[in-house]
Amino acid sequence: MLKRELEYFFGALRFFTRLPVPAWVGHSSEALERATRYFPAVGLLVGAIAASIFSVTSTLWPTTLAVLASMASTLYLTGGFHEDGWSDMVDGFGGGWEKAQILAIMKDSRIGSFGAMALVMLLLTKFCALVEVDPLAIPAALLAGHAVSRFAAATLLRILDYVRDEGKAKPLATRIGGGELIFAGGTALLPLLLLPLPEALCGLTLAALATLWLARMFHRQIGGYTGDCLGATQQLSEVAFYCGLLCSFS
Repeated sequence: MLKRELEYFFGALRFFTRLPVPAWVGHSSEALERATRYFPAVGLLVGAIAASIFSVTSTLWPTTLAVLASMASTLYLTGGFHEDGWSDMVDGFGGGWEKAQILAIMKDSRIGSFGAMALVMLLLTKFCALVEVDPLAIPAALLAGHAVSRFAAATLLRILDYVRDEGKAKPLATRIGGGELIFAGGTALLPLLLLPLPEALCGLTLAALATLWLARMFHRQIGGYTGDCLGATQQLSEVAFYCGLLCSFS
């Protein structure tokens, strides 16, 4: 049973990152479907590496450069997989007027003006938010942000239908069970224990609002989600989480 669960985890890791996995990990549709519960766990690993990069580089450089180094590490680890989904989604919904047109634009591997502008703004907002966080709390913020945002993306597999039969952006799985979603949620909540409760709640609230806003847009305009929509949800909810950590009501 342990080996089977490890296979599910490594399957998710292989799909979402460039990190090597053991040679014995096989390929099967069942394993890919079961791997959905490990979306946030992959986020924890990516976040842990980013946090480690920040912790090391912050002893040598200013916080701004250390944050850039941590962001660069996640882009390298994932190959910009989710960022690509974000730019494709914005291109599709920004340039398309109906479902078929939106899906066709998202399927195009070329980046358009909408996607380019949105990607720049997203990365800039992420950087600006992180550098405003207490430097001592940035490693915990990275851990939580990567885990929570991947759980946010996983919720779409529960509440929306997959609307593309094939294509470059087909997700790891198209559905997630109730028990698997609870497991994923528990994994995502763990790193929040490292953050002050008020800030963590604000981060969760903004991440949830971003996810609900995107889910509503996806449902209304294309009747569900695609792989690009999942990547876009992960990216926007991650940025929203960091912004939530900075909320002040005093």
